Amino acid sequence: MTEPELVLFERLGAVGKLPLLKRASGTMLCELTGGKRIERWRITVDNGAVAVARGNGPADCVLRADRTLFGRMAAGEVNAFAAVLRGAVTIEGNPRLLVLFQRLLPGPRS
Repeated sequence: MTEPELVLFERLGAVGKLPLLKRASGTMLCELTGGKRIERWRITVDNGAVAVARGNGPADCVLRADRTLFGRMAAGEVNAFAAVLRGAVTIEGNPRLLVLFQRLLPGPRS
């Protein structure tokens, strides 16, 4: 599991509770495209408790991105907000969850 996006999902799934998100709740569905294939991951936050699962389901916010671009976001190479503003990433639903998600991503490398 060396791809940055998979490492990110594994790390988030293993974290359990994040004090940073103790007042946040919601589910973000990440739809990652690669060719004709769409891979779906759900990140659910419930008052700081974080759960990650593969697959589709109800979500408060849907993020759609090319898998390679998302991997660069997961590695801290691309800012999620900038990608949305450029139109490289689309979101539907509650944009507040994108703000929370951005806080979970690593910052740029120095």
